[in-house]
Amino acid sequence: MKHILTLPIKNEDIEKLHIGDVIYVTGTIATARDEGHARVVEEGVKPSIDLNGGCVFHAGPIMKKNEKDEWVVVSVGPTTSMRMEKTEEDFMEKTGVKLLIGKGGMGDKTALACKKNKVIHTVIPGGCAVLEACMVEKVEGVDWLDLGMPEAFWILKVKEFGPLVVTIDIEGNNLFKDRRTEIGNNKELVLKDVKSKIK
Repeated sequence: MKHILTLPIKNEDIEKLHIGDVIYVTGTIATARDEGHARVVEEGVKPSIDLNGGCVFHAGPIMKKNEKDEWVVVSVGPTTSMRMEKTEEDFMEKTGVKLLIGKGGMGDKTALACKKNKVIHTVIPGGCAVLEACMVEKVEGVDWLDLGMPEAFWILKVKEFGPLVVTIDIEGNNLFKDRRTEIGNNKELVLKDVKSKIK
């Protein structure tokens, strides 16, 4: 069965999710990258959208105006989430966000913050930015265009946005860290086997 989260998210909506689970999200999300996070965390500025129970997509979309002078999404692919490692904990606490979407894993600091604040981190496939743009039903607004198009806080209405793979759950389990450990262990076993066969 397709697991769809509808925003805003409550703790009980995500408490049964585990790393590796695949989900989709419906509702109004916001994009935010390094400078958007810094504006919230370091400058104390709040975006116009209430992110309590909400979703932030680590992305720098390409946008354009249509013939009605409305913003539309050309492409919206994920940005490497680790770039936000320094500020993500404070961002969670200042906004009440419950779902993060990005690319690649995040570190121990964010994993501990996810456990503390009951937040999940997910990844969406990279290289599919145009397809992901098709899941945006409407651009509902934009904050902080002074930061530039990729760094602005775009407010997007989405339907069944995904697939999203849970990489950090609310217990602080970290899929990417676990896989790196597993791969490292397997590599040592393979190298040992190969070395035993080489004269």
